[in-house]
Amino acid sequence: MNILTIFFIIIYSVCSLSIFFFSIIHLELYLNYKKSKTKAKNKILTNFKNLPFVTVQLPIYNEQNVIKRLLNAVVKMDYPSDKIEIQVLDDSDDNSTAYVKNLISNLKNKSSRKINHIIRKNRDGFKAGALKYGLELAKGNYIAIFDADFVPKSDWLKKTICEFEEPKIGVVQTKWNHINKNFSLLTKIQAFALDIHFTLEQVGRNFNSYFLNFNGTAGIWRKEAILNSGNWNSDTLTEDLDLSYRAQLRGWRIKYVESINAPAEIPFLIGAVKSQQFRWNKGGAENFKKHFFNILKNNNLKFSTKVHSAFHLFSSSVFLSVFLLSFLSVPLSYVSNVTSRFNWFFNFSSLFVLSTIIFFYVYWKLFKLVNKKKNQFIF
Repeated sequence: MNILTIFFIIIYSVCSLSIFFFSIIHLELYLNYKKSKTKAKNKILTNFKNLPFVTVQLPIYNEQNVIKRLLNAVVKMDYPSDKIEIQVLDDSDDNSTAYVKNLISNLKNKSSRKINHIIRKNRDGFKAGALKYGLELAKGNYIAIFDADFVPKSDWLKKTICEFEEPKIGVVQTKWNHINKNFSLLTKIQAFALDIHFTLEQVGRNFNSYFLNFNGTAGIWRKEAILNSGNWNSDTLTEDLDLSYRAQLRGWRIKYVESINAPAEIPFLIGAVKSQQFRWNKGGAENFKKHFFNILKNNNLKFSTKVHSAFHLFSSSVFLSVFLLSFLSVPLSYVSNVTSRFNWFFNFSSLFVLSTIIFFYVYWKLFKLVNKKKNQFIF
C-alpha cells in the first residue's frame, strides 16, 4: 500500500508541477502582451519600389461548400493583376473537382486574375505535399496561403506584404477572426480558445522574440525562407509548425501582426472539431520529438526561448496532466482519510491552487479584452 501510495504521490506531484509551470508561462505571456501594448509605436510601413509578385496558394480537399466564397474573396483582393497568381491546389477525390474547374472558368471570364487549377496524380504528403508541389510551379517570391474556410478582406494582401520590413522576416502571420462564433456553444468555446492563442500566445511570444508558429493559413511566406529551411515536410501532422521551427532554427523570423485579421469559419460539427484537435495535439508532440533536442543544443538561443519552446511544442501534455490529477485524486483522497502519514504532502499540494488562480486571472482578463474589442470593431 505504501509503495503504491508513493507512486501515486510522485505522479500527482509531476502533473501538478507541470500545470503550475504552464500557468507561469501563460502569466509571463500575458505580461508580455501588456508590455507590447504599452510600448506600441506608430511605424512606417515598408515601401516597395514595386509591389512584389505574390503567389496565393489555396490548398483544398473536397471543399465544394466553401471554395466559391474563398475564391471570390481572393479574386477581389486589391492587388495589381500582373503581380499576383492564384493556385488552387485541388487534392479532392469527390465530384467537387469538376465544380471547382467550372467555377474557375467562370471567374476567369469575369476577372483578369491568373488562376491555376492544379491537380496532382496522388495525395502524397497531403496538404504539405500539395503546398510543396505548388511551390515548384509558383512564380512569386512571396507565398500567401489560405485554407478553404477563410474569407480574406480585399486589403489583406497589401497590408500584410508591407510587414516584410526586414530581410530576415521569413513569414508574416495575421490574426484569425470568426464569422460564425455565435452559431453554437461549441463554436463559442473554440473561438475563445483561438482568441487566447492569437491574443495571448502569439503576441506574447512575438514581443519577447520567442519561437512562435505560422498557423497554416492567413499568412505570407518568403519563398526563400521555405526553400532555405528544407521546404514543406509531411512527417508530422502539423507541417506548418514543423516548417516554422525549422525556419527559426535557420535564423528566419516569424512576425505576428495582430492588427491585420482574416475572417474564417470555425468547425461547427463535433466530428470536425475532434479531428482538428487530434491533429494539433499529436502534431505538437511529434514536433517536440523532432525539434526539441536541436533547440536544446543550440547555443545561439536564450534559455528562456528554449523553455518556452518546450512548453509550446508539448502543450498537449497539460490535458494529460489534468486527467491524471482528476484520476489520482480519488485514491489519494482515500489515503488522506485512513492515514495521517502523508499529511505533509497534502498540505504542500494545496499550494498548487495557485495554478488555478493564475489561469483564471489570465483568461478572465483576456475574455474581457476580447469582448471589449468586439464592441469596438465589426469582424
